Amino acid sequence: MKRSGAEELRGAEVDALILGGGINGAGVARDLALRASSSSTPMRILLVEQNHFASGTSGKNSHLIHGGLRYLKNFQFHLVRESLRERATLLKLAPHLVEALPLLIPFYSWFDRFLYSVGIALYSLLAGKHKIGTIEFLSAAKTLAIEPKLERKGLRGGAGYYDCRVESARFVLENLQDAYSHGAQLANYMRAESFEKQADGWWLVRLHDRLSEESFTIRARKIVDTMGPWSGEKDKLRLVRGSHIVIPPVLDSGKAMAYFGTDGRILFLIPWGGAEHNKVTLVGTTDLDHDGGPDQVKISQDEIDYLRGRVKFLFPDADRTVLATFSSLRPLVRDDASSATSTSREHRIWNSDDGILHVTGGKYTTYRVMSEQAVDLLTHEIAPPLEGLHLTAMTPLRAPRRPDDSTMIRFAVEQEMALSLRDLLYVSTSWGYERAWTRIALRPFATVMGERLGWGAAKIEQELQSVDVPQC
Repeated sequence: MKRSGAEELRGAEVDALILGGGINGAGVARDLALRASSSSTPMRILLVEQNHFASGTSGKNSHLIHGGLRYLKNFQFHLVRESLRERATLLKLAPHLVEALPLLIPFYSWFDRFLYSVGIALYSLLAGKHKIGTIEFLSAAKTLAIEPKLERKGLRGGAGYYDCRVESARFVLENLQDAYSHGAQLANYMRAESFEKQADGWWLVRLHDRLSEESFTIRARKIVDTMGPWSGEKDKLRLVRGSHIVIPPVLDSGKAMAYFGTDGRILFLIPWGGAEHNKVTLVGTTDLDHDGGPDQVKISQDEIDYLRGRVKFLFPDADRTVLATFSSLRPLVRDDASSATSTSREHRIWNSDDGILHVTGGKYTTYRVMSEQAVDLLTHEIAPPLEGLHLTAMTPLRAPRRPDDSTMIRFAVEQEMALSLRDLLYVSTSWGYERAWTRIALRPFATVMGERLGWGAAKIEQELQSVDVPQC
């Protein structure tokens, strides 16, 4: 991918300006670009992201493609069924990034065993022809045979089922790479400063290139807001913080674990990191209303204590040293739910009074169908021949040759528009989460990036200082 900068974009006119480079923005860009390239209706598409692609919510989640087993208790059957259908679709579209993942649920009361066994059976029923793997109900002895270090006291059995894991940030990047290959222009580190509707119905948009520090204007026929927590429609959102910790490996079986606590939250322990997904264990997530701005998102000590406490309950002898943490905001559609946990994960797509198309809510898993619906609305307005031309469910993501670790830095810079050390460590790879780094250990990475991006000594030091030190 090649970044479009101020020099190239100044004074440009585009049909669709997509604001936000997370999974929804990437999905909209790919869907629209596929429709345009397959027809005789050309579209000028530009996606801008104020930071790096997938650096927000879309790259800082539980790295699962799942139906949402816990949503059954809120009777969100439509959401679960739709998510399970999309899970199967994404498994076919990108098998190099989305793969089946077996999960184990331990039960510590007879009531939980009954309740969640019914839930898992219903989950499988809702999947229908889209189910993956089989469900299995286990005795306590068989559960311990799978995970022998699991807490034995009070264990009443377990159940096994399947969902999918995903490399979340890389999945966003590959959607963008596909959009780019079909004609979309992309610009990271580009911020939209203002919009002004003109008499002819077009928008005059002022953009600021954070690399060159230049501001300039373009014209856009239609604006699509996929900014999530940064959206201009914040009064319609409930911002919910989800946090994770990364600890040394806990699980022996290679399976992930899901545990329903007495507080109603589901906790995931997921083998993660490296090609074999076994370097570390990812633990999450929390659900807390976030009162601050979207740029001030950080795990609290209470969240760390909560997640470590859940691990201690399940695996009393586990090493719970925190190697890394991350937090992000889920931009949920505001409703009357009493808690963040019970707030609906349904999505909403609408044109505001000024004509901007907004896409918000939903789940990572359902991004493709959300994008399809958004592009149907967009094309109905500005490109009717493309409305209803649904291609993304049957068009696999093109899988670029995956570089090995020795060439990953060059690949990230040249092919994925990585422009900072954080882009490399947390988007192009998960290296930043896989151990408790020191800045001395990171210096070789910063030096190699600096050679490719023309950094001087001061810039290298600045990049090293930008890497978070995990709270422990």
